[in-house]
Amino acid sequence: MAQIGTFGRDENGVFTGSIRTLTLNVKATIRPVDRDNDKAPDHRVFAGAVEIGAGWTKAARETGTEYLSLKLDDPSLPSPIYAQLVQGDGSDWKLIWSR
Repeated sequence: MAQIGTFGRDENGVFTGSIRTLTLNVKATIRPVDRDNDKAPDHRVFAGAVEIGAGWTKAARETGTEYLSLKLDDPSLPSPIYAQLVQGDGSDWKLIWSR
């Protein structure tokens, strides 16, 4: 698994950072949103004013540690990117890509 982003989290639960892949190099925010049903995302991912993804709050089976499961998409990508935003050292959060 490769790290494709680094984020910080503010007191309102908004993540701010950057996403870098071979086709993306953007400053991004991940904002909590109100859900209108059980399958709706808990978060929306934005590059500027453009929505590029959604996220769902999950918990690790073994430890119970919360993380965000993200789906990112952009017309420049051949298919969506699935990633997890996990807490790293201290206040840093790492965006880890998976296939």
